[in-house]
Amino acid sequence: MPKTPPTTTPDRAAAAAAANGPAADGDLPEMPKPRVREFAANSIGGGLALLLGLIGLLAGAGLVVLGAGAGSDGSTGTAVGLIILGVLLFLGSIFAMAGLNMVAPGEARVVQLFGRYTGTIRTDGLRWVNPLTTRQKVSTRVRNHETAVLKVNDAYGNPVELAAVVVWKVEDTAQAVFEVDDFLEFVSTQTEAAVRHIAIEYPYDAYDEEALSLRGNAEEITEKLAVELSARVQAAGVRIIESRFTHLAYAPEIASAMLQRQQAGAVVAARRQIVDGAVGMVEAALSRITEQGIVELDEERKAAMVSNLMVVLCGDRSPQPVLNTGGLYQ
Repeated sequence: MPKTPPTTTPDRAAAAAAANGPAADGDLPEMPKPRVREFAANSIGGGLALLLGLIGLLAGAGLVVLGAGAGSDGSTGTAVGLIILGVLLFLGSIFAMAGLNMVAPGEARVVQLFGRYTGTIRTDGLRWVNPLTTRQKVSTRVRNHETAVLKVNDAYGNPVELAAVVVWKVEDTAQAVFEVDDFLEFVSTQTEAAVRHIAIEYPYDAYDEEALSLRGNAEEITEKLAVELSARVQAAGVRIIESRFTHLAYAPEIASAMLQRQQAGAVVAARRQIVDGAVGMVEAALSRITEQGIVELDEERKAAMVSNLMVVLCGDRSPQPVLNTGGLYQ
């Protein structure tokens, strides 16, 4: 039957990784070390840059107008100089204003100058950087990714269906842009790979009570999923906030057979509990009869009494008593 295990947070995942020790770390994939790390780009407040740019535009337009007026008065050299200066100032102001960037909360700009990474702008608002640079927008908001229902064979070879949801965010924008081709596709692919790997490592239901299983040890399994996911997406500068299984069930072709097995196990467990309780009640009854001296029973009568009490206490139907109207041994 489908089951939703509990949420796994980064603190619990880290604790699980510490508890598992080096042996567990050896099962994690080894990602290459990042070649670039995020750092703040050199930028200034965009308000001042915008004001200076507008002043430059107005000044350039004014110089062109003055030059045109001087040309009509016969001062050709002065007019040409003013017009050229005005055009250059106008074009320079437009070029300088190309360095303005509007950064919204939850966004960042990765800045490159001729292909070289020069920093990241995380301060929201209007910012100005070198106009020769290129700026790539990267969202640093919290996102979630839900996998499709995956069909995988568990550790016992039984086909099971799983789906998971992962909540994540970009922690290092430089790694997200430069270390992988597409960090969105990278997170999606690595999430599916981690879910499949976890599924084939553990059975859906463990025959051994001490062994881990997907259904019986949901908390431990989701912790292992979070640890593996964090190791897989760390190269892309991504931090896993939480992860959980949203769907966990046997595949349809074996679901009915496995359901019968689960029902049989539940019946056996219930019967075992009933028998344990009945034995305790019979033991208490014999002890009280003996202590209070209600009646003296030999071994044969004790055995008959135990048999009758066990039938009454463990039977599925109400017992039909048989009354003995004779003596004790008749």
